[in-house]
Amino acid sequence: MRVVQQLRRRAHQVTRIMREQGVRQVGARALGRAARRFGADAEVFPVRLEDVRAADIGVRRPVVVPPVPEDGRLTVNWVSTPPSPGSGGHTTMFRLIEHLESVGHTCRLYLYDVYGSRAADHERVIRSAFPGFRGSVHDVADGMADAHAVFATAWMTAYPAFNDPCAGKRFYLVQDYEPWFFPVGGLSALAENTYRMGFHGFTAGRYLADKVRAETGMAADFFDFGCDADRYRLTEGVRRDGVVFYARRLAPRRAIEIGLLALEIFAERHPDVAIHTYGEKIGSLGPRHVDHGLVTPDRLNEIYNRCYAGLTLSMTNVSLVPHEMLAAGCLPVVNDAVHNRVVLDNDHVRYAPATPHDLARALSEVVTSPDFDALARAASASVTGRSWDAAGHELEKVLRRELSA
Repeated sequence: MRVVQQLRRRAHQVTRIMREQGVRQVGARALGRAARRFGADAEVFPVRLEDVRAADIGVRRPVVVPPVPEDGRLTVNWVSTPPSPGSGGHTTMFRLIEHLESVGHTCRLYLYDVYGSRAADHERVIRSAFPGFRGSVHDVADGMADAHAVFATAWMTAYPAFNDPCAGKRFYLVQDYEPWFFPVGGLSALAENTYRMGFHGFTAGRYLADKVRAETGMAADFFDFGCDADRYRLTEGVRRDGVVFYARRLAPRRAIEIGLLALEIFAERHPDVAIHTYGEKIGSLGPRHVDHGLVTPDRLNEIYNRCYAGLTLSMTNVSLVPHEMLAAGCLPVVNDAVHNRVVLDNDHVRYAPATPHDLARALSEVVTSPDFDALARAASASVTGRSWDAAGHELEKVLRRELSA
């Protein structure tokens, strides 16, 4: 039965690509030529070229916002790439959506999938991975219904959000500075252009709000990172014997090459300390290495509680990982950069230059700290009050203010 469903899904993908992009775009070779023509190395371009072509960002359409009903309940459209389990960006988006739903607002999800899948193909995964979401799931290519607010949630989704004729003030959930995901060129320019579409930004941390305001003139508010303290917490009585690395080969901004070299140097100095990695399978690093791959949040909390320190590198905006580590009493070792210091703002984070030797030294300093149990308790207490409710309340406040204006 599963094979049949996969075959049907593939048939729908091929049919959609043929309808939207033409028969000659179906072959991988043709798709590759089209992508390379516009500076992309991937077989499928990350944004539909017709969406880019249609988006004249120098022309502003009048903002039409439906009247807010007397009960104050808003309708919000969210344009997103297909969510996947374990995605930090999608997790944060759904936390914000679920907060709005919990106070009576209606949220709809509109999926933007350049691979041709239908929204129905993704709905089962969405309901399973994000069970708190109660809204409806649609395909943005079919058009959006009118709403009070329309959110883009990644640079490629800003194009359909800009082009769609539906009513609703445009907002932009900015969780990273996405032009930095690409070498300087066509893709980085297309990503940066989305910050000039006239949307109102809602950014993950103050650093991004300051950056888009200063460099692109985009109006923006920000929310502070929360921490899921119900899931990530200090477990008493667990013996610590290792360090952990958030290893993501598929996310270059997480600098896996530097991290693995740092762990190699660290392991030479501390052969008795276990090395844990998670995020994706990376292969063996030696006899004391445990390659966890993709793990559940509950399993991740167990790993953090077994480790003195966690190596987490962010060459762009910081991830959710450092606060999760802190909650479990695991001290994060982070590359020293202004975007990390501004957003984390925590005295228990250890910063080091982004060189293998400096990061290895920082890990060594943590594992040899006297009275580590006291350090772990203090680190965990430092994030106790950082719930995601504050981010949800800030979002609702921004929506009320901007829609009334």
